[in-house]
Amino acid sequence: MFKKLLELITGDDNLTLEPSYLWSGAAVLIGLGLEVYSVVFGKPFDFQAYGIGAAALLAGLGLSAKFGK
Repeated sequence: MFKKLLELITGDDNLTLEPSYLWSGAAVLIGLGLEVYSVVFGKPFDFQAYGIGAAALLAGLGLSAKFGK
């Protein structure tokens, strides 16, 4: 199971961590954690707005990495 999860965040060689995959996975896990927290404690949380913001941030990081080379 751990090997399959590692394949999700590594490059083609399954050894090198791919930053875009790693940060995307972290953003999804954080969003799901915030959603669970909001349900448990009765706080409002808009997962769609969070997803749009997280996607924009990741796209900006990807563009800056591409243009920075």
